[in-house]
Amino acid sequence: MRPDQSVLQATKVALRGMLILLRERAFRIQLAVGVVITVMGFYCQIEPWAWALQTLAIGLVLLAEGINTTIERLCDIIQPEFDPKIGRIKDMAAGFVSIAALFSLIIAAIIYGQKLGLL
Repeated sequence: MRPDQSVLQATKVALRGMLILLRERAFRIQLAVGVVITVMGFYCQIEPWAWALQTLAIGLVLLAEGINTTIERLCDIIQPEFDPKIGRIKDMAAGFVSIAALFSLIIAAIIYGQKLGLL
């Protein structure tokens, strides 16, 4: 928040940022997966601890996707032409999302494995 910016103005900026992210295909896909998993939670009647863990996992994946998208856009502005160094930075940012998604899958397996009779 800038020193001359009110809390309301800062909130509007943050909401605008979220709306920009919602236009991104990868973010929408991750959000859709989160919604499906949330519906599954209601269907399977998961416990409160599982809701907390699942919500945290979904939030972390969305956060990682938002950071990845931001880094990719910034890299595109800094270097519009192909640059292997920029490519590595983008790959690393995508790796953040992959790590978050992998741990989220592990959490889902722990929560739903027993509920669905898979464990």
